[in-house]
Amino acid sequence: MDLLAPVAGTMLAQTIQLALAPVFVLVAIGNIISTLTQRLGRVVDRSRDLQERHGATQNMEHDMVVREIRSLDKRIALIGAAMRLLVMASIAIGLTVVMLFVAEFAHIGLNPVAAGLFITAIGLLMWALVLFLRETQLATEALRIPEEFLEKEREL
Repeated sequence: MDLLAPVAGTMLAQTIQLALAPVFVLVAIGNIISTLTQRLGRVVDRSRDLQERHGATQNMEHDMVVREIRSLDKRIALIGAAMRLLVMASIAIGLTVVMLFVAEFAHIGLNPVAAGLFITAIGLLMWALVLFLRETQLATEALRIPEEFLEKEREL
């Protein structure tokens, strides 16, 4: 009869519990990636519409189209960068979980490495969220109605 089996089972259960926090972060990252993917799709569709209109516009209307295309280009770049950071964070989270289990089963002191990977993942996630915030700010600015359409000099 193996007297260490209950201890090993308990240690496995503890490792699984320890790995749950990174896995929840991984789920959150997946949700953010999904949101960014939807936003990217809408931005790309809008940019294609404007590119079709580009040659058919003149003067003030043409300037408005170009301004919006430039804004959409920045938004596409920000979303792409945020998604790359989120993917790198996801990989770091996955490696964190792997390190926890390898440390447990191989009896190797990898916990500092796992902690470093987890901290890196959270840093990448925070950086991606800052880019996401910037992208939403650009989207909000693009939604603002140009002054010439507001006709503020007129009293209505």
